[in-house]
Amino acid sequence: MPIDIDGLSFEELLDLNQRVVAQAHIEMMQFNLGQQVSFEHQGGRMLATLVKYNRKTVTVVTDNGQRWNISPHLLSPVKDTGSADPHRPAKARKKKRLR
Repeated sequence: MPIDIDGLSFEELLDLNQRVVAQAHIEMMQFNLGQQVSFEHQGGRMLATLVKYNRKTVTVVTDNGQRWNISPHLLSPVKDTGSADPHRPAKARKKKRLR
């Protein structure tokens, strides 16, 4: 449903912007930093790691080092399938030191 924003007042535009940002924030919080995600690009799926939350988007880095800023609603979580090489263990999590 298209919205004609040309007829909105400044206050209505501000309210609309705040609502868009709030919705993006809700969608963004479904993902964690470091999480593997995928997204559609030129008819194929791209795999990436979420590295940063932005105001309306998240930043992801693909396996080949490309950085993308993407709206969270375009992302899908990737289930952890372990290591692709059965002879190589999956990455171990580092333990945090208490000081």
